[in-house]
Amino acid sequence: MIFKNPWIILIIPLVLALIIFIKKRQRATSFQFSSTGIVSSLKATWKVRFHQVPYVLRLLAVILFLIALAGPRSVLEETVHKTEGIDIVLAIDASGSMAAEDFVMKARRYNRLDIVKKVVQEFVKERKNDRLGLVAFARLAYTVSPLTTDHSWLLTNLDRVELGLIQDGTAVGSAIVSSVARLENSDAKSKVIILLTDGVNNAGKMSPIEAARVAEAFGIKIYTIGAGTKGRVPFPARDPWGRKVYQNIPIELDEEMLQEVADITGGKYFRATDTESLRNIYEEIDALETVKIEEYGYKEYKELFSYFLIASLMILFLEEVSANTIFLRVP
Repeated sequence: MIFKNPWIILIIPLVLALIIFIKKRQRATSFQFSSTGIVSSLKATWKVRFHQVPYVLRLLAVILFLIALAGPRSVLEETVHKTEGIDIVLAIDASGSMAAEDFVMKARRYNRLDIVKKVVQEFVKERKNDRLGLVAFARLAYTVSPLTTDHSWLLTNLDRVELGLIQDGTAVGSAIVSSVARLENSDAKSKVIILLTDGVNNAGKMSPIEAARVAEAFGIKIYTIGAGTKGRVPFPARDPWGRKVYQNIPIELDEEMLQEVADITGGKYFRATDTESLRNIYEEIDALETVKIEEYGYKEYKELFSYFLIASLMILFLEEVSANTIFLRVP
C-alpha cells in the first residue's frame, strides 16, 4: 500500500500526542465522600477496568481518519511502459497539383491529397507513443499542428487541410524550414521529418538543399516521398455544362532534389505511384524509426480512501454508543 500524501502519516504521532496531552490535563469528574472506608472493600468491576475503551476507540477513529486523508492506494498492476522517444513532423504538399486524380482506392478515383490524408491517418494511429506535428505547404508553409501526443486533435486538424487554402506553388524549402522550427528544441532521441510532395520547388526564399543542411545541423533526418504516377495524369476540370471531365496533364516531379535532401540528412527517398505503394512507404518508415526506451511505472491503482473513512466513522459511532450506554459516566 502506498499513499498520495505520505506526509500526513508522519503527523499521526504528533496528533495522538496532542490528544493524550489534552486528555491528561482535563480534571476527571468525581463524587466526594467523607470516607472511603465503605468502598475500599469493593472489587473493581469490568466496566471500571475497561472504562478507557471509548477513549481508545476515539483515538483509533482519529488514526483511521488521518490514514484516509493520506490517500491510501494499492497497486493493482505494475508494468513496464515502452515508448518510442521519437518526434516526427509530417510535411504535406497541398498545392494545386495534388488535385490530380491518379490514385485509386476501392475502384474509385481520389485526388492525391485525399489519399495522402487517409494514409497519414493510418500512420498516426500506429505511432501511439510519439509526439507528432503537421505542416502543410504550397507557396507558403504553415503549421497545422505543433508537436503533440494528442493525436485525435492532430487528425482533426489534418481533416481541415484542403486544396486551395494556400496560394498555389510548391515551397519545399520553406516546408523543411517550418518543420525544423517545430523540432529544433526537441530533446527526443530521434527527430524526423517525413516530407511528401508531387512537384518541383518553385517558391519560397530558401532552396530545399539549403534547408536540408539546416536540418542536418540540428540532427534531423528527412524522409522524402515523391507522390504521383509518371507521365500524364488525369486532372479534373469542368466542361461548359458544369460536368466533371478529366484532362491528361503532365506534372513534373524533381526526384533528384528529393533524393539529395534525403541523402544530406541521412534519410531515404521513396516514390509512391499508387495508393498501396504510398501505404507501404509509410509502413516502412514506421518500421525504420523505432527507438525503444523502457520506463517503469504503475499502470493501475485501487483507491482505499473510502475503506479507511468508513471504518473511522463506524468506530466513532461505536465509541459514541458505548460511551453513552455501557460506559456511561455520571456525572
